[in-house]
Amino acid sequence: MTYSGAVTVGGPADVHELPDLMISKVAVGPMDNNAYLLRCRATDEQLLIDAANEASTLLTLIGDDGIASVVTTHRHGDHWQALAEVVAATGARTYAGADDADGIPVPTDVPLRDGDTVRVGTVELTARHLVGHTPGSVALVYDDPHGHPHVFTGDCLFPGG
Repeated sequence: MTYSGAVTVGGPADVHELPDLMISKVAVGPMDNNAYLLRCRATDEQLLIDAANEASTLLTLIGDDGIASVVTTHRHGDHWQALAEVVAATGARTYAGADDADGIPVPTDVPLRDGDTVRVGTVELTARHLVGHTPGSVALVYDDPHGHPHVFTGDCLFPGG
């Protein structure tokens, strides 16, 4: 099946299978937030981007394999409503932009600055500080060695907006 990226709250995840990384995207919560589960195909290690809402939906997506880490793209509440529950259930390490960490009610284990790397198994993503949305907004860039880059922006970039 071809990846479209079109997801709806309550609907199934859309999965994009790359040679080194599997990306599962779901929509959660009343603000229709996107959350992304990245799985390294070599190690099966997983990373969640934005535990935005609906912890039960996210934990079902994560499955029994658990996650190693959660990255929160920025401090707005609609991007961390499920963070405490997901971290409590999985023991995941938390990452967020250094200048937003104090605005997220779950302690940030790893504060991110522009150019820092985040690993999921053998896959490396680069944190990029985004000016303007919140003081510490970050995007994660996966520079796919087999194709084009993939950028996870939180809601610093809206489709059609």
